[in-house]
Amino acid sequence: MTAEDITPLPKHVAIIMDGNNRFAKKNQMQKGDGHREGKTVLDPIVEYCRQEKIRALTVFAFSSENWNRPQFEVDLLMKLLEDTIHEQIPRMEKFEISLRFIGDRARLSPQLRDLMAYAEQRTAQFTEMTLCIAVSYGGMWDMAEAAKQLAADVVNNKMSLDDINTDSFAQYISMSDLPPVDLLIRTGGDFRLSNFLLWQAAYAELYFTQTLWPEFTVDELQDAFNVFAGRERRFGKTSEQIQLEKNEN
Repeated sequence: MTAEDITPLPKHVAIIMDGNNRFAKKNQMQKGDGHREGKTVLDPIVEYCRQEKIRALTVFAFSSENWNRPQFEVDLLMKLLEDTIHEQIPRMEKFEISLRFIGDRARLSPQLRDLMAYAEQRTAQFTEMTLCIAVSYGGMWDMAEAAKQLAADVVNNKMSLDDINTDSFAQYISMSDLPPVDLLIRTGGDFRLSNFLLWQAAYAELYFTQTLWPEFTVDELQDAFNVFAGRERRFGKTSEQIQLEKNEN
């Protein structure tokens, strides 16, 4: 069975790519090698999502809290991110995928910020899929930034307090033009969201796996899609209401 045989597929998939360091320890590798191995896993995942017409894939590359890691690891992750962007630009052009980034860029180097902006500009016209990489990102930061921008618009009389609701607030959140996250996958065996896409994934189906990110495969992604297809997504309604709506459609 392929993902095409499964209905429905998620429109937006998010992945917390966890377990790189544990993979390196398990395989008696040197420090940093787990991250290098994990970098190679993303390409087939992206290609599979594009093949199955997933509209957006968002991956957690570096969190707001990851700045607290040892400097060696932070420097390595920044270098790997830079390498990844260079490698991904021609791939995005080949597969007609839009590449974008979310997160607080203030702490990133000017060189990396320029490269990110260049990659976004080079691929902005592509519509087959969007690959979004979260860098220096935190869900609470995202909502705080949205609140700051919304407050500025109120002060500048661009909107009134009465205009503020969940729909209007959502327009200030990262990736507001993309579908909300339908399926959030976390590798590595931990059962938490770690401050990732707290608003966008409010109604996401969660899939946790013990598999370490460097060992995550397209086959397991397909398993996650199978699990997603078997979930009943009620969005506050009853099972009976959902079934009635299906019958009417």
